[in-house]
Amino acid sequence: MSMLNSIKKYFKKAKEEVSKEYSINSPVQTSSRKDESSDSSKTALPKVWTGVDLDGTLAYYDRMSAYDEVGEPIPGMMTLVKKMINNGIRVKIFTARAQDPEQLSIIRKWMKNNNLPELEITNVKDYNMHRLYDDRCVQVERNTGRLIVDN
Repeated sequence: MSMLNSIKKYFKKAKEEVSKEYSINSPVQTSSRKDESSDSSKTALPKVWTGVDLDGTLAYYDRMSAYDEVGEPIPGMMTLVKKMINNGIRVKIFTARAQDPEQLSIIRKWMKNNNLPELEITNVKDYNMHRLYDDRCVQVERNTGRLIVDN
């Protein structure tokens, strides 16, 4: 019976996390058409977005890192992410951790503790993803299959 309660608790938490709405302040203005009922002073995120991996890219990670916490911020990437946000670029944390609803609150707490706004968190690419920063990627030249490698 306790296993069933654990499963119910997990799905309840997952449902709560998924239903939350997130926004960040962005200088990109919404459309000012007169037929829209929205306030023109509100801001909207651009559709295109840049993904930034968490573990090993934005935060320190090695094989000994605990799964229930996020490592120390990596200064160079933190500076880059903050610069992108300040320039109105929509940034999403792109991490495998997003598949586990319990990880979302850990990531949000880490962002808050490191002076980042509540960025969107995902593990799903879509057609609006413009760029991805990740420590595990190998870049491939578009439409050729040729690997782009640093020598």
